[in-house]
Amino acid sequence: MRTLTAPDTDDMPPGSTVFDRPSKTRLKQDSHELQELGVALVELPENRLDGLALSEPLLDAVREYKRTRSHEGRRRQMQYIGKLMRRSDVDPIRQAVTDMQLGRAKDSLALHQAERWRAELIASDDALTRWAAEHADSDLQQLRSLVRSARKDAALVPEKRSGRAYRELFQFIKGVNEPQ
Repeated sequence: MRTLTAPDTDDMPPGSTVFDRPSKTRLKQDSHELQELGVALVELPENRLDGLALSEPLLDAVREYKRTRSHEGRRRQMQYIGKLMRRSDVDPIRQAVTDMQLGRAKDSLALHQAERWRAELIASDDALTRWAAEHADSDLQQLRSLVRSARKDAALVPEKRSGRAYRELFQFIKGVNEPQ
């Protein structure tokens, strides 16, 4: 039978315990999180990378990753990026990645809203009244004309549709909904 002994605490600072240091599992989890952040970092466009206060070795490693074509080379380079990130302040990197993802989500949401408005405007006249109430500063005469053209186009047989009015209506809605 094996007996449990207390860990050697002679080389530890006074007042600290064995449980103050992170476990091996926690260290591995942190390392994997940094590598995932590194994957998101290399996906950032070059102009965003320049705006970040990255250390020179980390910036060089990211640029080298983008030039590398082999799978194994990219895997090793990503591990190296993760290692360099352990020595860096990762909060600005996390913020830049989050901002980029949030921007994409906002763009996607705006497009979905424009598509929904277009479908509603073509489907009913009540949607035109709601649009006028929500977007009083938009050109309602042009909108009515675009809706009328899109409805005419939709009434044609599929082979004779041009889709031009449909696209123009979408562009009008997107232009009004874009933040100034």
